Amino acid sequence: MVGLFSRTPKDPNLKENQKKFKEFKKLMKDKKYSEALSSGLALLRKVPYHQDTLFMVGSIYYMKNKYKTAISYLDKSLEIGEYDIDALLIKAYSHQKLGDTKRAISCCVKIKEVDPKNKPIIPLLAELES
Repeated sequence: MVGLFSRTPKDPNLKENQKKFKEFKKLMKDKKYSEALSSGLALLRKVPYHQDTLFMVGSIYYMKNKYKTAISYLDKSLEIGEYDIDALLIKAYSHQKLGDTKRAISCCVKIKEVDPKNKPIIPLLAELES
């Protein structure tokens, strides 16, 4: 269903999904990561391309040391927002933890394109290149 002047279909459950996203963010803020992960995955079943949710779920998996799973969610997030610095940074750290130096450096280079003075990538890039 597309509105008369809009190009994107309207979400019939928009208010409900916004409410669930707010609950998900509150769980993240309260550091209840297991509950937040369940809530985020449930939200993604309803809204599969919600960039913030994809990023936050990827971040939770990173914190749980599940780097491959984190990368898959961060990749989906980056399909929507190609130059999301936070997603690129966590993806670079995930690749580093998995020993994939080339991909980690690739993420750092992309961050430098957007933000040449980004402080977190300076030590990471130095460590990766040594």
